[in-house]
Amino acid sequence: MPAVRSLRTSLVLLALAATTPSLVSAQTYPSGSDPRNGLKHGLHDAGEAIKGMRLVSTTKKAAEFDTLQGLTFVNSDLAFRGNLVYQGNFAGFSIWDVSNPAKPSMVSVVPCITSQGDPSIYGNLLFVSAEGAGNRNDCAKGGVADPKDHMAGVRIYDVSNPRAPKLIKNVQTCKGSHTHTLVPDPKNKNVVYIYVSGQQGARPATEMAECKNGADPADESNSLYRLDVIKVDVTRPQDAAVVTGARIFTGLTPAPVRGGGRRSPRALSGADSAMMAQMAAAGPRNCHDVTSYPEMGLLAGSCGSHGLLVDISNPEKPVRLDAVADTNFSLWHTAVFSNDGKKVVFTDEWGGGTSPNCQAMHPLEMGGNTTLVIGEDRKYKQHAYFKIATAQSAQENCVSHNGGLIPVPGRDLMVQGWYQGGVNLIDFTDPDKPYEVGFFDRGPVDAPAAEANTRARGTIAGSWGAYWYNGYIYSSEMARGLDILELVPNEHLSANEIAAAKLVRMTEYNPQAQPKLVWPAAFPVVRSYLDQLVRGNGLASARTTAIASALDAAEKQSGAARKTALTALAAAVDGDVAGASDKARVTAMAAAIRDLANATR
Repeated sequence: MPAVRSLRTSLVLLALAATTPSLVSAQTYPSGSDPRNGLKHGLHDAGEAIKGMRLVSTTKKAAEFDTLQGLTFVNSDLAFRGNLVYQGNFAGFSIWDVSNPAKPSMVSVVPCITSQGDPSIYGNLLFVSAEGAGNRNDCAKGGVADPKDHMAGVRIYDVSNPRAPKLIKNVQTCKGSHTHTLVPDPKNKNVVYIYVSGQQGARPATEMAECKNGADPADESNSLYRLDVIKVDVTRPQDAAVVTGARIFTGLTPAPVRGGGRRSPRALSGADSAMMAQMAAAGPRNCHDVTSYPEMGLLAGSCGSHGLLVDISNPEKPVRLDAVADTNFSLWHTAVFSNDGKKVVFTDEWGGGTSPNCQAMHPLEMGGNTTLVIGEDRKYKQHAYFKIATAQSAQENCVSHNGGLIPVPGRDLMVQGWYQGGVNLIDFTDPDKPYEVGFFDRGPVDAPAAEANTRARGTIAGSWGAYWYNGYIYSSEMARGLDILELVPNEHLSANEIAAAKLVRMTEYNPQAQPKLVWPAAFPVVRSYLDQLVRGNGLASARTTAIASALDAAEKQSGAARKTALTALAAAVDGDVAGASDKARVTAMAAAIRDLANATR
């Protein structure tokens, strides 16, 4: 095996050097001693491995969805508002009350055959993606008999009473909605746009006469090469309608593949396989996901063969700024911006999420993440790859999937789901040296084939997505239910950093519509920077010790005395910048101390 591994790695690096010569990964992969390797199988009694987190609770799926029948009843993505978590399912959605994270309570379950069912929340409106041949306007089972009963697009629910959600409207789109992303109108708080990523071909005239297939991306009447954009006035959601198409694909050509030539479809799930098939002959006409960062007026498009950067300062007239391709990325799937909007982590859903692509023989460079830096010219530059270091089993569907930022000041830290690879925490502050901070993983649902004396069932399970929200990490477990985790300190993460993260509170959170994270003036914020300087040797130890003592003394004071002490400390730290090896972090700490002084009354 080592010889085979060495040959495979050489081939990977050779292909990498031919297309993206600046990319180098410092990660050791995979690890033969990782505690996630070889965990016991089981649905609700699998072995577990954890670092940097504690499992607060695991709550089983609602009875209506409690089945392992392929993808039919698996949980999908999450949205958050107040104390409620909205969990999508391929056959509907659940609403959880997480006021007590140790004991989430079911508020309501809405069965509705929808296919994927990714949710977003905006005030009292819940938006749910629908794609596939079997979805009906009335949500019922049994398939579609009359084409006019077929639902493919975005369902809008009134959830003002979360115990009794009401379907307001089915907004039909030409290619359905595999996923969708919210973009609030920057000038009108009552208007929100929904960017719809649809994987189907243009629907036939028997369903939607206005939909039109075509081969020319520049043809404005062509329904294929666009993302449908729905405009919703929240005061009249029943009038929501498609108002334009985001034509961000014009001029893109097929992406290169290893060994030259064009892409061919891999063993992906149905919608993803169809998307890859059309890209074998042309450039992309779909995005699997798009992530908006409204505060920055930007959108990162994960568009199968390409990663896109789009200006959405005018949501009805998006403009593509850049597009990149990579021979080591099979399916550009999801994106996460850094809080300053200068970096984007893209994921590669190699195998479509149904394949065990985290085994020891699989390459680091595929099925993981890569970090791209956005330059002053608003163009991408690609940096290193990252993949979980565990060698997962052949029974575990595993590949990088959805995640979001953890609000630790001074660092780019994200949490992410990897299907049956579990949940992990990644620091991508240095785009050339991303590293793992913590993880939570279970063994596979299925027994090994030899143990079961039959071929493994291939149960699809694991973390669809994992997200930080108001102090906890929520993971949508596809087969098992809802996991809630909490960070604990380790060698990569301090108690002060965790305390500072918990100061960031959101009233609403849709992971694919990133909010700007802002920290209040507080001692844990200052001490987070200080801990980072100590950990990274960014400032002389004599000075970090003195600063820590000064902070302790100031905290014991109040009013004018505290303000005076902090103001003096900020000035002293300003003087430390010149001699520091981590000047940027010392500067940030000085600013945080000054903010704390100014906030003191």
